[in-house]
Amino acid sequence: MKKTPFTDLHYGLGARMHEFAGYDMPIEYSGIIEEHNTVVNGVGVFDVSHMGEFLVTGDRADVLVQRLTSNDISSLPVGKAQYTCFPNVSGGIVDDLLVYHLGPDRYMLVVNASNIAKDWEHCLSYNDVGAELEDVSGVTAQLAVQGPFARRTLQKLTDVDLSAIPYYSFVIGKMAGVEGVIISNTGYTGCGGFELYFRPGDAVRIWDAVFEAGDEFGIRPVGLGARDTLRLEAGFPLYGNELDDTTTPLEAGLGWVTKFVDGNDFVGRSVLEAQKIEGVRRRLIGFEMVGRGIARHGYSIVNGDGDTIGVVTSGSISPSTKKAIGLGYVSLCGDFAFGVDLGSKIYVRVRERDIEATIVRPPFGR
Repeated sequence: MKKTPFTDLHYGLGARMHEFAGYDMPIEYSGIIEEHNTVVNGVGVFDVSHMGEFLVTGDRADVLVQRLTSNDISSLPVGKAQYTCFPNVSGGIVDDLLVYHLGPDRYMLVVNASNIAKDWEHCLSYNDVGAELEDVSGVTAQLAVQGPFARRTLQKLTDVDLSAIPYYSFVIGKMAGVEGVIISNTGYTGCGGFELYFRPGDAVRIWDAVFEAGDEFGIRPVGLGARDTLRLEAGFPLYGNELDDTTTPLEAGLGWVTKFVDGNDFVGRSVLEAQKIEGVRRRLIGFEMVGRGIARHGYSIVNGDGDTIGVVTSGSISPSTKKAIGLGYVSLCGDFAFGVDLGSKIYVRVRERDIEATIVRPPFGR
C-alpha cells in the first residue's frame, strides 16, 4: 500500500489502519463517535494527502477546464475555489472535484483518491486544445483542519488574516514557518475550517505545529470513519455511494454546479440540458429512520405496499442526533413512481423487514 507523509505518525498514535484507494489510511484513533464530536464541537485534523491534484496551465488552461467541468469557471476569479463535476458523454459523473484558480492561466484540480488514474486519463483524452497538464499528486500533501476552533488554531501559525478568507476562497502564504502553503477555507465536514496544501517534506513540521497550536482547544487527529459520518450528517454526497458514472448531477441534487450558460460547452451538456427540460427519473433524498433499524448502502427503499422504489446509498447512526439517517435514490417515474415531498413516509428493507422512515432535508441535526 502507498503511504502518506503522515503514515508513521498514525501508527505511532495507535490508529486503526486500513487500505483506502491504495493507501494505508487511519480509520479511527480514539473512536468514530468521539472523533466526530471533536470536529462538531472543537477542532480535528484529517490526513487527506491521498487526494489527487492536477495542475492545468498555459494560455489554453481555462478552455480545457471549462470543457471538463460542469460548473462555470468563467465566473471563478483568482483566489477562489469551485465545487464541480467531471461529466461523461452520457451525463454521468466521472468524479466530483474542486477547481482552484491559482493565477492567470493556472488551475489546480483536486480529485478523489480512488479516481486519480481514471480522472487523469479523462483529462488527457479531452486535452486537444494544447493546455499543459501535470499530475502533482505525489508531491502534494494535504491536511484538513476542521471544526469551530480551526481558525483560532491556525491563526497562531500564520500572519495571514484567516477571518478575511471567505468560504471557498484561499490564500497562498506562510503557515508554521513554511512558505507557499495553500490555505483554503474549504472542507467536507459541514463544520467549517481550512484545508492546507504543502510539500511532503514539510508535512511533519506542519502537523506538529498544528497540534501544538490546537492543544488548548482539545485538538485530535480524526480518521476516515468520522469523516464519513460528518459528511453524511451534512448531506454531502460521496463518490462511489451517491455519485458514479451512471448518476447525473441533476439526479444527485447538484444542479447548482451544472451551469448551462453561453460558452460553457462541457462534456455531456446536451444530455444534461435535455434531462433538465424533461425532468429527472430519480432523485437523491435524505431520510431519518422512524422504526428501529439502520439503513446501509445497497438496502432497498420500498413503498407501503412493499414495492421497490429506490436504493439506499449511505446510512449510519448520526452521532449528533443518535438517530439512524441515510441518503438514497427514489424513482420518480414508472409503475412505482414516488413523490419526494418532505415528510413523506418510505420504508427501508432491513433483513427482510420494512422499517419506516421519513424524508427530510439534510443537514441532519446540525
